[in-house]
Amino acid sequence: MAQSSTPQSNPVITSTSTAYATQSQKYYALVLLTIVYSFNFIDRQLLSILQEGIKADLGLSDGQLGLLTGFSFALFYVLAGIPIAKWADSGNRRNIISIALFVWSFMTAISGFVQNYFQLLLARIGVGVGEAGCSPPSHSIISDIFPREARAGAIGFYSTGVNIGILFGFLLGGWLNEVFGWRTAFLVVGAPGIILAIVVRLTLKEPIRGLSENKVTAQEAAPSFKQTLKLLLSRSSFVHLAIGSALTAFVSYGFVNWAASFMIRSYGISTTELGAWLALIIGVGGAVGVFGGGVLADNLAKKDPRWYAWLPAVAAFIGLPFLVLFCLADDKHMALSSLVIPAMMGNLFLGCVVATTHSLVGLKMRAMSSAIFFLIINIIGLGLGPSSIGLLSDFLAPTYSSDSLRYAMLYILPIVSFWSVFHFIYGARSLKEDLENAPE
Repeated sequence: MAQSSTPQSNPVITSTSTAYATQSQKYYALVLLTIVYSFNFIDRQLLSILQEGIKADLGLSDGQLGLLTGFSFALFYVLAGIPIAKWADSGNRRNIISIALFVWSFMTAISGFVQNYFQLLLARIGVGVGEAGCSPPSHSIISDIFPREARAGAIGFYSTGVNIGILFGFLLGGWLNEVFGWRTAFLVVGAPGIILAIVVRLTLKEPIRGLSENKVTAQEAAPSFKQTLKLLLSRSSFVHLAIGSALTAFVSYGFVNWAASFMIRSYGISTTELGAWLALIIGVGGAVGVFGGGVLADNLAKKDPRWYAWLPAVAAFIGLPFLVLFCLADDKHMALSSLVIPAMMGNLFLGCVVATTHSLVGLKMRAMSSAIFFLIINIIGLGLGPSSIGLLSDFLAPTYSSDSLRYAMLYILPIVSFWSVFHFIYGARSLKEDLENAPE
């Protein structure tokens, strides 16, 4: 009785009931959200291709650069992410995404005007706060318009935004830096996002919660952060999948944020040439991996849902020896070639684990569950990955000179990658049972 009366009495549900009646409407939303996520990572990763010029102009150390790309960004990203996710679980997710996109694009653009480290730090904090409003509401929308059996593939497609963003961040950022300088690069890359924010507000429709499961929810308060966290921590599968994902993100952010500086210092490659190569390898290769991984996981999971955990374990294990080869390469061609496999494997976990997380919680916990998941992977992965490598590089500099970055990555990344495999395997053990006991 309650379910049948709610849609009729609720104007929000009535106004959006036909918003995703066709496949074209669903895929328009998915493509638009993927483009938004691409802008998220263009702005996030731009600093890594520009940081050698910024380091010289502002007189920074590797440790300071690591904090800019890592811990300081991650800290404010996760602090803002929880209240934004709470808002997204009961509010209009389209509006949240539009506002967030405007904020991080504006903060990226004004990064080109900074005069010292503190000003750049504040701008990066602003980018982090804005970007916190992207994935939780986007994941929630995608899970509402795509059914469970296609969800990992859909979220995998959305997650290609990471690699598309890296592609254009490296390609466009490298060229702009070479021709116009790093200040212009920030301005040119940040400005288009402000226009895209308007497109999102005007064309993206807010779906009914539970649309893909035919379970329309009542307009009641969403569960709290504490309630959602308690549920997730009670699921052993989530705990291990989240830790495995965080360790994988540690490796991915570590080599993505420092690969450019390493190649420039060790092989003297220009930012234009390097940007083109990294765009192709990490951008295109990574997109193939994350989307293909999501689709493959959906197909394998029809026979056994534990493949949502096993596949990321296999990916991490395959990429491990190539990470070592990248760090020890004698020339730029070997280093770039060895990056292909880690780039393809690095973010494969995203579609698998986010889709699984949404299947473990209730309909009105999805945005918050994504925020909690990203809180974990960003504190450990983004917060500690680039920062620890930068600090270790400073520590090793008296011994290894310009090669300190090479050995900082070599000493850290392979060990962390190997560690992640065990958590994915342990996560698979209880996954079937946890999915069966998931709330409505």
